[in-house]
Amino acid sequence: MQTKIKDDVIYNLIMKQLKNRFSLYTEPQKVKEMGIYPYFRTICSDQDCEVLMNGRKVLMFGSNSYLGLTNHPKIIEAAIEALKKYGSGCAGSPFLNGTLDIHIQLEEKLAKFVGKESSIVFSTGFQSNIGAIPTMLGRGDHLILDELDHASIIEARRISYSKNYKFKHNDMASLEEVLKRIPLQELKLIAVDGVYSMEGDIANLPQIKQLAEKYNADIYVDEAHSLGVFGKGGRGICNHFGLTDDVDVIMGTFSKSLAAIGGFIAADKETINYLKHTSRPYIFSASISPSATASVIAALDIMEQEPQRIDNLWQITNYSLAAFKANGFEIGPTNSPIIPLYIRDTEKTFMITKEIYEEGIFVNPVIPPACSPDATLIRFSLMATHTHQQVDIAIDKLTKVFKKYEVIH
Repeated sequence: MQTKIKDDVIYNLIMKQLKNRFSLYTEPQKVKEMGIYPYFRTICSDQDCEVLMNGRKVLMFGSNSYLGLTNHPKIIEAAIEALKKYGSGCAGSPFLNGTLDIHIQLEEKLAKFVGKESSIVFSTGFQSNIGAIPTMLGRGDHLILDELDHASIIEARRISYSKNYKFKHNDMASLEEVLKRIPLQELKLIAVDGVYSMEGDIANLPQIKQLAEKYNADIYVDEAHSLGVFGKGGRGICNHFGLTDDVDVIMGTFSKSLAAIGGFIAADKETINYLKHTSRPYIFSASISPSATASVIAALDIMEQEPQRIDNLWQITNYSLAAFKANGFEIGPTNSPIIPLYIRDTEKTFMITKEIYEEGIFVNPVIPPACSPDATLIRFSLMATHTHQQVDIAIDKLTKVFKKYEVIH
C-alpha cells in the first residue's frame, strides 16, 4: 500500500512538471488572441481546386495534390472495392500478418515505375525517411544533408548513429568542402530533396552525381514533391535528369500526387531486403490500409492513362510563374508548381494569410522553424486541375493584399 501511494505521488509530480513546462508554451495562444492564427482550418469537402470551408467556397492553393487525383472516380472506386474485399485495416505489420497481395503488387509497381529493382512501403512518407536512413547508416558512417532538406530527413539525422554534416542549400562548393573532410573509403550518403517543399527549386542532381563519383559517396533522393511532376510520365527528378541508375536510393510519398497516404523506398534488391528485416519503423508499424494501397495503384495507372494531367500542371505552372513575376512578387529560383511568395516578416505573413483567406483564397504561411526568420513566405501551390481564371482571381487578390502591406509596390 505504501509503495502504491509513493508511486502515485511520483507519477503526479512528473505530470505536474510536464504540465508546468508546457504551460510556458504560449505562442499559438498569442497569435490566436491577435486573430491571425492560420492553422487547423477545417475543410468540409474533398481536396479540390475549390473547397468548402465554414459554409463558403474557397479557392485552394495550399494543396499538395499536384495532379488533382484525390477525388478521381477510378481512385474512389478502387478504394471502395479494396475496403469491401480486405476490410478497413491489416491489424499488424507487414513483417507478421499485415502483408496483402496488393501490397506486393504495389511494391513491384513502384519499383518498376521509378526504375529500381525493388521497393518497400512504409505507413507514411515521414516514416519512410526515418525508417530508411538511420537503418542504412551506423557508427562510423557519414550522412550529408542539404540544409533545406525536409523535416523527416532532419529527424532521421537526429536518430541516426552516423556522423552528420550539412551543406549550404544547393551549393556544390559547400558540398565538396564537406566531402573532402571524409575519408574516401568510408560509407557516406548524400541525402537531398528532389524538389524543395517550401522554396520550390530542384536539387542540382547532375553536379551532386559528379561529386559523389569523385568522393565515393552514395546518393539518396526524396522525390516526395517531384513524383507526378517531373520526369517521363511523372517519374521524378532522377528520371528528369536521366540519373536514375546513378542514384542509389529513391524515396517517395503517396500523399502528394498519388492521392493517398504512405511512402516508399526504392533501391537495389539487397538494400530493400536489408530494410525489410531490420528497419524498426517498418517492422513495428501496421501496414498501410487496403484502401490506401488500392488508391496508389489506381493513381499510378491514371498517370499512365491520362498524361495530359502533367501537361496541364506545367501549363498552369508556367502561366502562374510568369504572372507573379509580372506583378512584382519575389518568388526566388522556383521552377516547379510550388511558388514561394516571400514576405520576410512573420507577423505580416500571418496577417496576409488571414486577409487573403477572407478574400476566398487558401494559401499556407511558412514561418520558422520551416524557414529562417528572414525568409518567411506564403506557399502557393498548383494542381493540374486549376484554371487560368482561378489563378487570375488569386493573383489579383494576392497583389492587392501584398501591396497593402507594402511587400510589393
